Amino acid sequence: MSISVSIGEGEGARLRSHHLRAAVLGELHARPFTAIETPRRVLHFAFDTTGERGAADRAALFAFCAGRGLVMPRAADKHHRVTFGTTALRWEQHSEFTTYTWELPAEATAEAARPFHPPATTLAALMGLVPPPGPVLVALDLHLVAGQGIAPERLFDRASLAVAENSDSTALYATDFQCDPTGFVRMLVIDRGLGAERAGALVQRLLELETYRTLALLALPEAQRLAPSIANIERRLAEITEDMRGTSGLAGNRAHLDELTELAAELEAGAAASLFRFGASRAYNEIVRLRLETIGERKVDGLPTWTSFLARRMQPAMRTCVTTEERQTGLSSKLERTAQLLRTRVEVALQQQNQDLLKSMNERTRLQLRLQATVEGLSVAAITYYVVGLIHYLAEGVAAAGVHIEPGIITAAVVPVVALVIWSVVRRVRRRHTDSAPPA
Repeated sequence: MSISVSIGEGEGARLRSHHLRAAVLGELHARPFTAIETPRRVLHFAFDTTGERGAADRAALFAFCAGRGLVMPRAADKHHRVTFGTTALRWEQHSEFTTYTWELPAEATAEAARPFHPPATTLAALMGLVPPPGPVLVALDLHLVAGQGIAPERLFDRASLAVAENSDSTALYATDFQCDPTGFVRMLVIDRGLGAERAGALVQRLLELETYRTLALLALPEAQRLAPSIANIERRLAEITEDMRGTSGLAGNRAHLDELTELAAELEAGAAASLFRFGASRAYNEIVRLRLETIGERKVDGLPTWTSFLARRMQPAMRTCVTTEERQTGLSSKLERTAQLLRTRVEVALQQQNQDLLKSMNERTRLQLRLQATVEGLSVAAITYYVVGLIHYLAEGVAAAGVHIEPGIITAAVVPVVALVIWSVVRRVRRRHTDSAPPA
């Protein structure tokens, strides 16, 4: 995308846009509110479309639109809305789920006193149009009706009923967050003068509330699954720390270090597996909170508002997830500190062993030097003996040839000289080997 800019008369320039500019600007206008006329029935579904299901879901939507001659979504679109007859379909694809929102005309059989009735026939027809792309996470049956005489207490379970008005009392909405026999969570919105645009905005926010509420709570089973493992690691860490106080040997410290390594690996495996789930749960919970703030609830006849109901029922579960994640983080730090302490003790023990080994090697070297000195002395004596013997034989030969010499006197005289020369040569050879040896 480029922009033409006029600089002066007869002049112009083109600015090259950043490759993400269109996506960033488009995100501000993504998923706009659509007007909804009262009365209306809305069936809202959220399906798990992780992995390969996302591509299959998009292909099914393309096939549906092509088969009915409807406007086709673009390849990069994440949301699409089509209308055919009196029915509208709103499709939104997210990172791990896809929502299908069917806006249907209110049926004549839906009496004002009891607007809910099983949508089995309608549901079968809808699933025939676009097959479910994955396991269902959310199934919501919402009725937008006009009137003042409907009592939510007669439609929902009183123990779980949550009722509120919007900020200017132009709408009342109620639910008990429970599944009916057909698997739908029922929701009632009473229009007291909203208008089509505000009704559409309110309905979409309520649908998002139920969707993100459910997705946020997906982390609770994960937290419950990890709780026994975390408790076991905490218990074993306490036992190892206590045992360390009475363990001083290298073998014992190494055994504790090996067990700590196994515990750390088990903890990190659980933390890695739950990292996305806990992070997504925090994000979804924040969206729920923001949606409730945007609606601006007002209390009705002393009944719990959606904010108070969810704070009482949902927040303990969310706190469990947060606490589990905090326990993982804290326990990881404790394991690291304990392992570092053990590594230090092992290193100290190894250094002590090395010092003892060096001391032993020094003693052996000293003994070797003494032995070498002894051997050198014996070598000088032996070589002197043989050299003096040779000189004696030489002197006897000279005397036998007629030269007047005394072989014994000559032999005795050369003994000190020969011994000194041989000692000097041996000493020089040893010094040469010592100087040429590589440094330790």
